[in-house]
Amino acid sequence: MSLSPVGRVLLRDVALVRIRTAIVSGDLAPGAVVKDAELARRLGLSVAPVRAALARLADEGLVEAKPQSHTRITPLRVAEVRDAVVVVRAVHELAVRQAAAATTPDDVTAMRAANERFAAAVAAGDVDAALTADDALHGVLLARCGNTAVTATVERLTPAVRRLERQRFAAAHGRESVVLHDRLIAACAAADVDAAVATTTEIWTALLSELEETPDEPR
Repeated sequence: MSLSPVGRVLLRDVALVRIRTAIVSGDLAPGAVVKDAELARRLGLSVAPVRAALARLADEGLVEAKPQSHTRITPLRVAEVRDAVVVVRAVHELAVRQAAAATTPDDVTAMRAANERFAAAVAAGDVDAALTADDALHGVLLARCGNTAVTATVERLTPAVRRLERQRFAAAHGRESVVLHDRLIAACAAADVDAAVATTTEIWTALLSELEETPDEPR
């Protein structure tokens, strides 16, 4: 039956999204030891899709597995997140360079709506909503770029960045981001590729500057 293997893939993906979300939100705390059987019980799944999800999360750097020992949520290591931000910035710059001149009126409308949600979330101090809106805004350009390698790289590295960004979120930084988002949207609406790329660089460099002032936590 063709439905069985599809079902296993879908369950793995469900487990992946749920566990990743719990890690990024802090519900599964940095350094916490996790057991696949316990996670499976909490998710109402069998162990197999949970193990597959944990293997993927290990590849993303969110989980550490020690053979014959334990699996734990990766501690927050600021230096490693800084390295990830450098790569994420470069990939977003590439995406914007490919997408800025091709954005449609619908793309611009979607980005403006996302920035409005972002601004409202910042004003309300709702970190999760702010980061979700931020992902939606940049996601418009990632989709317009149409480069699957770019998208895959962002999907792999962003959760680790967001996990630390969520802890370090500051309203002042959020308000600055609203202004930078407006500039990015205006540049895309005008098909000004150079301005869009420069603004994208500024957005991610601002985050990088904040992380450079943040000390590592003990391992």
